[in-house]
Amino acid sequence: MYVIAVLAALGAVVSVLTPRVPVAPAAEAAGAVSLAITAAHPLLGRQDSAPLWMMAEVLALMTLVLLAARRAPGRRVVSAVGLPGAAIALVLMRALWPGEPSLMVTGCAGWSLLAVAAAALGLYMRSLDSARRRAVAGAEREQRLALARDLHDYVAHDVNGMLVQAQAARTVPGPLPPAVADALRRIEEAGVRALASMDRTLEMLHDRPGAGRDRHLPGVEGLEGLVDGFSPPVLLTVDPGLDLSRETSATVYRVVTEALTNVRRHAGQATRVQVEVTAQGRSVRVRIADDGGGGRSEADGRGGRSDGARRGGFGLAGLTERAGVLGGSLSAGPTRDGWHVTALLPAKAPHEDAA
Repeated sequence: MYVIAVLAALGAVVSVLTPRVPVAPAAEAAGAVSLAITAAHPLLGRQDSAPLWMMAEVLALMTLVLLAARRAPGRRVVSAVGLPGAAIALVLMRALWPGEPSLMVTGCAGWSLLAVAAAALGLYMRSLDSARRRAVAGAEREQRLALARDLHDYVAHDVNGMLVQAQAARTVPGPLPPAVADALRRIEEAGVRALASMDRTLEMLHDRPGAGRDRHLPGVEGLEGLVDGFSPPVLLTVDPGLDLSRETSATVYRVVTEALTNVRRHAGQATRVQVEVTAQGRSVRVRIADDGGGGRSEADGRGGRSDGARRGGFGLAGLTERAGVLGGSLSAGPTRDGWHVTALLPAKAPHEDAA
């Protein structure tokens, strides 16, 4: 008979100490078992009800009612609160049976107020949680809008100015040296891509309908265009038939972009770059390696460049955090003749539907 008190208390303790564990199953199970024991009590031929154990059971059930009212999913609140709540109201039947029906009804009605009070407190805390989430979401939206204004008013304006100057330089009278003309063309193309990326970023920061990442961010399919014309030459290898979520695909693109940017900035002597995107079980492995090691020694692996600079500063640091959020990892370091950036990402982002 006392096992229900132990089970209810255990469920309450687990729910309190581990907020990520769903509380609804524990509340429903404890309530159902308690109701079953109450219903079977007259058949067991026992008249003693151990008041201390019964009070412990009620307190544990009240805790589950409160937690269920606060944390249970909307579609399960009724059952997660109703079953232990009914168990609280009827548990007094064990002590009063057999007895005066009116006394049992009055007693059970009084005990039901305990369940009502626990549920009311849980619902109040649920409303506070909801208000807190709305406040945080509102603050985050204000920050996004402020960032969007700065990007539009300053960064986009400056990038557009650079693009206009590059276009104007290509129209000066007289022939341009081929290397200069090619450099200006690349600057113009990079500026156009930067403005397009800026537009996509502004759309997402403004939460405009249809501006989701899955529609606009470039992914693995854009790698060929990214490496085309890159200097030094890039050998791109992508496993055919990769099935990646859009967020993972976009992260792959960003990792390659950042790594190639670092090659251009810090490995001017490199003669080749290898980019490999390969399936590895339920993950995808991205590796970018160059041969721009120059005079780097095995001891420092940096050839006179600072580790922070070679690692790409905030760019790779941010991508490392992003990979961690997706459940993957990212590393960078020296190789025998250069530098590598390697990322291992889940093919399907944990919070995203399959692409």
